[in-house]
Amino acid sequence: MADWKIKGELILNCNCTVFCPCVISLGAHPPTEGHCQAWAGVRIDEGHFEGEDLSGLNVGLLLDIPGKMERGDWKAAAYIDDRSNDKAYEGLVDIFSGNAGGTTGLFSMLVSEFMGAERAPVEFTTDGKKRRLSVGRMIQGEVEPVQGKDPEKDLVVSNTGYWMGADITVATANKGRVRAFGRVWNFEGRSAEICQIDWSG
Repeated sequence: MADWKIKGELILNCNCTVFCPCVISLGAHPPTEGHCQAWAGVRIDEGHFEGEDLSGLNVGLLLDIPGKMERGDWKAAAYIDDRSNDKAYEGLVDIFSGNAGGTTGLFSMLVSEFMGAERAPVEFTTDGKKRRLSVGRMIQGEVEPVQGKDPEKDLVVSNTGYWMGADITVATANKGRVRAFGRVWNFEGRSAEICQIDWSG
């Protein structure tokens, strides 16, 4: 298992209606559409892989899951920030393919086909409560928290056993377009999640 750590934020938008049941059921409940298609973005505020600094880099992800998440047979791909040097790039590929073990090690068990990784201009930006992910022409997304009774507070599902993190902000996608690996998706208005992450190997 490699020595690595990532702290930052993750956003995810899937084809489920709001709100994705996998956060609570941990993948035991089927997605609302019977299958899961999703894109995700990771902003790395602090991080390293085997001594190589990862801070300030971003990653885009593509997930295609045929049924319940816990059953596996996932297809996945990663877009690595084109500002990464070779060591950082290889480290991030190892982390997000599951090969590095640790928090994301479950990918090595659940992903039956890692479709590939490539460098791309991955931009993760925040505008008030909105988060945006841009990965070239492949992924264009924007997510925003669902408003609760108190508009000043995010609607958060807390203390979950979800692998990404215990506290998940319930969100929806203002934009969620994917054109990659033969997939053409549009998840506008569908379920989204915002999560502070603290992962390690």
